[in-house]
Amino acid sequence: MPRYRLDIEYDGTPYAGWQRQAGQHSVQAALEQAILGFSSETVTLRGAGRTDSGVHATGQVAHVDLARDWPDDTVRDAVNAHLKLASETVAVLAAAKVTDAFDARFSATGRHYLYRILNRRAPPALEKGRVWWTPGRLDAGAMHEAAQQLLGRHDFTTFRSAQCQATSPLRTLERLDVARSGDLIEVRTSARSFLHNQVRSMVGTLKRVGEGAWTAADVKAALDARDRAACGPMAPPDGLYLVKVDY
Repeated sequence: MPRYRLDIEYDGTPYAGWQRQAGQHSVQAALEQAILGFSSETVTLRGAGRTDSGVHATGQVAHVDLARDWPDDTVRDAVNAHLKLASETVAVLAAAKVTDAFDARFSATGRHYLYRILNRRAPPALEKGRVWWTPGRLDAGAMHEAAQQLLGRHDFTTFRSAQCQATSPLRTLERLDVARSGDLIEVRTSARSFLHNQVRSMVGTLKRVGEGAWTAADVKAALDARDRAACGPMAPPDGLYLVKVDY
């Protein structure tokens, strides 16, 4: 039974997240339905990251086992054809046979996210739902400086969802950079894995620094508190993208 790695992008706006859920429209279910359409096989797709409702991806990775040995390009093109027929905002960028040892989730050694903030007075017309619009001027330099307080291995309880199912709040944050280009502020972060809502919680907290309400010391104090109540408001899903998974 051949295993295929799928590299995937999607606009997460119309979905209840990556994971299949009863009565909800999910990215996983859309892909599984498309695979059923071309292969007549009911499959279970495993993804590298369980992105939340409204979160996007340019570099999600998943794997699937199929009964028939299909050419890689056939898998990509056939799945995309069925996704298009269903008017899904999901595309398979590449499909490739891998060994049975490959697991999209557990073989991953790093995950990289991008958060986009549109920081201008006018609201977005073309990128509505794909950025966090904040009309008040933010100090990206101060945000970057404060972000460095979160690097390294820490207990990130402050920045995890109350519904997070991870067995430990300990994570090692390898990168958290904030940079401005015109009206766009980009927050880029990397780690082996993240807690539920960790990136959005960190971005929401850094926004308070950008507004001048918090300092870098306040961010460090919030981290050290190990208390969800110490976190700043969580950023919306609109600006968050899973951009790459390392193996």
